[in-house]
This record gives sequence, structure tokens and C-alpha cells, in this order.
Amino acid sequence: MQDTPRITINTPVVFRDNLPKSVDVVIIGGGVIGVFAALYLTRMGKRVFLCEKGRVAGEQSSRNWGWIRQQGRDAAELPIMMHALGLWKAVDKELHGQCGVTTIGTYYLETTQKGLAKHERFLQIAREHGIDTRPLSRKEIETAFSGKSQHNWIGGITTPSDMRGEPWRAVPMVAKLAHKEGVLIRENCAVRALYIEAGRITGVITEHGRVKCAQVVLAAGAWSSLFARRHGVSIPQLAVRATVAQTAPLPAFFSGAAADAQLALRHRDDGGYTLAPGDHHAFFLGPDAFRHFRQYLPAFRQSWKKTKLRLKAPNGFPDAWGMIRYWSETETSPFEITRVLEPAPDMKRVALLQDHFEARFPEIGRPEIKSAWAGMIDSIPDIVPIVDHVNTLPGLIMATGMSGHGFGIGPGFGQIIANMVTGKKVAFDMSRFRFNRFTDGSRLELGGSL
Repeated sequence: MQDTPRITINTPVVFRDNLPKSVDVVIIGGGVIGVFAALYLTRMGKRVFLCEKGRVAGEQSSRNWGWIRQQGRDAAELPIMMHALGLWKAVDKELHGQCGVTTIGTYYLETTQKGLAKHERFLQIAREHGIDTRPLSRKEIETAFSGKSQHNWIGGITTPSDMRGEPWRAVPMVAKLAHKEGVLIRENCAVRALYIEAGRITGVITEHGRVKCAQVVLAAGAWSSLFARRHGVSIPQLAVRATVAQTAPLPAFFSGAAADAQLALRHRDDGGYTLAPGDHHAFFLGPDAFRHFRQYLPAFRQSWKKTKLRLKAPNGFPDAWGMIRYWSETETSPFEITRVLEPAPDMKRVALLQDHFEARFPEIGRPEIKSAWAGMIDSIPDIVPIVDHVNTLPGLIMATGMSGHGFGIGPGFGQIIANMVTGKKVAFDMSRFRFNRFTDGSRLELGGSL
């Protein structure tokens, strides 16, 4: 498979459609959620305009691990994720395999009995939903790695039906499919504001002009909170930096996707492996971090050992101290200042990835790192998304806070959003993802791990 370049601000613009005067739906954000929503909406006969401030899939939708997993999901996400597997297969077939979707199996590996015990709850959830998750023995782990590792894993769990895709290719290819079927897409086109009349959305104001519409889908990832807050809509969304690396081609000793406390890896179409530091993240303190501190306390208590605090976000980040919080429709917005959010990877962490890989697979040796990057994962206090109508602003649907789960579940939520826009019945219980769960007095329950 030919190597595909990573998406950055230097990636050439592909989509340049003229601004329409009027459409049925405007989608803000060209990531996996927005692109799939656009595809399914146009197949329902809706006129759709997708606005992307920078590049389609330029941020987390191409910077993730590429896992399409059911394993470890929140119980409310799992039925949607199971459905998303079929949607990924279908779209990849339409695109003649260009998304790189392959069934490979997911493995969570543990070195302690305490670690094994934490998976018992998900094993029960998996049984209730009829998926093929099962415990792993030490011998099975050795076999999965072709006998190339004698690491001290004592067991784990695996879901053989889980898949992977190639993020650098997948979402852009789906966007091309949607465009071919009639979705209007424009990159380098930031939406500055919603156009509101009599308390209801009647359009959007982009940097290039106004577009009339009755409904807007806000699927702007790490930027959603900043945009929503300008319109008086508050969501407790923050973002964490995740570092990822790509190795040069290595012997094909493992075809799946696996993670333990220090290392995650999965085989790539280009013959290398994608490496990441388990669920370790860096978090930059900013105004929103203090504003939402109380709501994030349960998640922080659970993951503080895996989170590296930084006192200041770089300029241009959504929660940077100097970031403007309000702007007029005629002013340059933050979304034009930072077209593509490109945080620097933690190169010390990348060197640790090489150490951890070599320690686990001494016969393979220390991997050569071909490329390293980072992305900002939009997170929500209970680690499950918001996908819901915003009742205080009729015409707005919020689809954000995917918390690192968006790539895999993207087609599922995209189809749900399309049904919400068109008024069709949603086949899943969406109460877990409701917009007002942070203000209605409900007790928040943390979602699934990894």
C-alpha cells in the first residue's frame, strides 16, 4: 500500500465549493462526525453545506490511533459502535478498500490481577450485547505476537471482531464520496457565528459570507466549546494532548491492535506500526479548566497519574489564556487564526515508546520512528459525547466531546445525527448523550476506559 502523507496545514486544499445562498443544513467541522453526518443527510435528500476552517480531517480525525473498537466502550455507546462496524465495512466497500478497514481484533493486556479485574465489568456488558469479547491467557498473548514477546503480561481481554482503519486516508475518502453525491464542502472556510432571528437559527455567517439554513450541526471537536460559548451555550468541554508515532516498516509479527498501561500499538497498511503511550495525555491549564474544575474531579481522580499538567497552552489553542472569547461577525475569528490545531508531540514520550516496544519485543528490536505527531482530544467530564438538540437555541444540534472515541464510532453517530436532523426515529437510547445532563442534577458516571 502506497504511503499516505499526514494531514497538516500544508496539505493542499481539496474542496473549494462556492458559498451557497441557502441549504437545509450547515455542518460546522470536517472531522469524522461531520463528514459522515453530511454523507447520510445527502442520501436522505437534504441539501448540505459542510464548512471546515482548515482541512478535512486535519485535526483529531486523522491524528488518532486508527482503532475501530467495541472493546472498552461505555455501555450506552456499545450498541451504536456495533452498528458503526457495519457502516464502516459498507463505506469501505463502496470506496474499494481505500479506508483501510480491516478486522484485526483488539487486545487489552495486563501484568497484575488488579488490572485483570477491572475488565470484568466490560466482559459482562459484552455478554449482554452478544459481542465476542473474551478473556486472554498468557499463552494466547504469546501466540498473538508470533512468539516474539516474553513480556510479563499475565492475561487480558480480546474482541476478535474489532477493526482498524487508516485515519490519514479514511475520512478524506468519505468526504470525497459525500462530495460526489452532492454535499457542498469548503475548506479554509470558518463559520464565525450563527445567524439567529426570533431566537431561532436561520443561517450561519462564514468568513466568506452568509448561508441561510434551518439547522446547524456543531461538530467542531476541540473548538466546539469556544464557538458555543460565544452564543451563550456553555458545555464543560476541555482538550488533552495525545502523542502518536509511526514506525518504519517492521516484520509483520502482529496484525492486531493492543494496549497495556504504557504502550499501544496497531499494525498499519504501510508495513509499520502506530505507537502511542497507552492512555497517557498532557493537559494544558486555561480559563475553561478552572471554570469546569469541579465537574472534572471524578475523571481527574481516576487518571491523574496518567495526565501531565502544563501550566499554559500555546497561543492559538482553544483554551489558551490569551484566546479571544468574543468576536463580531465582521472580525477575524479564532478559527481563522488557527486553521489546523497542530500541537507539538512529546518527543521524550516518543523515546519512551521506543524503549517500551524494545522491552516487549526484543527480537524485533528498537523501532525506527518515521514520524511523530500529536492531536487535541476533545473531552467531556464523564468521557462520553454530547449528541443532542440544544433546546435553548432551536435549530442547533451539538455533536462533540467524543473523548478519543470518535473515529471508530463516527459513522454510527453520523447516521444518528442525520436522523435527528430529519426528524426520523433514532434506534438507540440517547439519554446518556443528552445536552442537559450537566445541569439537570444528574449524577455523572464515568464512561468506559481507553
